[in-house]
Amino acid sequence: MHRLALATTALALLATLAACGKKEGGPTDATPATAASAPAGAASAAKAALTVTAIQPATASWARTLSANGSIAPWQESIVSAEQGGYRLAEVLVNVGDRVKRGQVLARMAVDTVQVELAQTRAALAESEATLAEAQANAERARQLQTTGAISAQQINQYLTAEKTAQARLLAQRARLQSDQLRLAKTTITAPDDGVISARLATVGAVAGNGQELFRLIRGGRLEWRAEVTAAELSQLRPGMKATLQLPDGSSTAGTVRMVAPTVDAQTRNGLVYVDLSSAQAGASSTVRAGMFSRGEFQLGATPALALPQAAVALRDGFQYVFALESQVGGNDWRVRQLKVQLGRRLGDQVEVLGGLDAQARVVAQGVGFLTDGDIVSVVSAAPAPAAAASR
Repeated sequence: MHRLALATTALALLATLAACGKKEGGPTDATPATAASAPAGAASAAKAALTVTAIQPATASWARTLSANGSIAPWQESIVSAEQGGYRLAEVLVNVGDRVKRGQVLARMAVDTVQVELAQTRAALAESEATLAEAQANAERARQLQTTGAISAQQINQYLTAEKTAQARLLAQRARLQSDQLRLAKTTITAPDDGVISARLATVGAVAGNGQELFRLIRGGRLEWRAEVTAAELSQLRPGMKATLQLPDGSSTAGTVRMVAPTVDAQTRNGLVYVDLSSAQAGASSTVRAGMFSRGEFQLGATPALALPQAAVALRDGFQYVFALESQVGGNDWRVRQLKVQLGRRLGDQVEVLGGLDAQARVVAQGVGFLTDGDIVSVVSAAPAPAAAASR
């Protein structure tokens, strides 16, 4: 009986285990159903990562420019000096920044000494004229008596010699008078040309030395920009080309290339380009001043450019990328491809694409910083072409 009870218990335990095995195997048998539902899950995972607008590169005519740095300086600067020394400055009539005309009086020296010497010379000249008149009368009488024998030949020769000596002394006195008059004129310092006073060293009461600098004058008030460019860039510039300068206060001024230097500095290997700033005149009211350092651009002409908005370009690891629409995956959804591009000039919010992108490609216009290669995006509309904004 005991054995029969054990056998019955064992059969009951086996039946229980079999029932449990069927319950645990239920999900396993349902595996095909789970596999059938997998495509629906994959489609859900391929949902668009971003809603974007697409744009096509636009071809525009852009100005080709060459950037350079340089200083603004006077076109020519005249040094006004004292032509004679030893006289006191009695008047100084101009200051730095004053605009003057050719021949305008800048300063006057004390003329007392010169006027006294001039008076003495005039008196000596009058004496010489009287002496000559007497010598001429004596010589004329001697010529008349030469054939009569009333006076000796030696006396006649003395009268004729005295006449010539008196003539020479008169000429010497006239030359001295001209010299004294010139000295008197040089006591007045005048402007050699129209322009602007850029420096003044003259002081009332000072005794000017011979050749001492008293004033500096920017001739015509003309300024120029002396731009430094490399030897390779010099060949691109020609007289008559236009340039635009950016001034320190944020304003700009225009200029024209006057001359390209015929030599290159042996130390820096740079050459100078002289740009005439005809629209800017030196003066206290001008925003352009000599000595300023300025950055500018030379206009080299217009060339075609393939342009994109700056927002369509992503910068990653030191390279520039765009995201082009590669293939349509359904409806308005597209898969994007990351393309490395080479950029060139910039104009406002537009950039020039030099390589890496086909002109017919459509790219994501903005939000590219959130995309990676192979992402799916939903394209809602096309952004306006930048051609009109970028053309110059």
